Amino acid sequence: QVQLVESGGGLVQAGGSLRLSCVASGRTFGLYPVGWFRQAPGKEREFVAAISWNGGSKYYADSVKGRFTIARDNAKNTAYLQMTDLKPEDTAVYYCAADPKGSYSNTEYNYWGQGTQVTVSS
Repeated sequence: QVQLVESGGGLVQAGGSLRLSCVASGRTFGLYPVGWFRQAPGKEREFVAAISWNGGSKYYADSVKGRFTIARDNAKNTAYLQMTDLKPEDTAVYYCAADPKGSYSNTEYNYWGQGTQVTVSS
């Protein structure tokens, strides 16, 4: 069993940066791929980025390529999402997830955090 807790969200002006963290409990975190997703009001949850269990492979949604960077530190049971050049359309609740059931980019993960709010003002 893995429990995930996100932090690092907040209010930032357009063009600014934030780093989200996802801290996991449980000794098996390092075995699982991790994904970041976001959900804006009235919209479906969407894929943002994913990273393989050892960090060797990373995947990004087209909308965030070149601006966001996903990383992980298995020794600290933590995954990160570094977000730069933020835009108002990045405003959403951001969730981390672990242990996908299939493709990294779909929402079928076994473990989810509670989310952290990111608000980008124009």
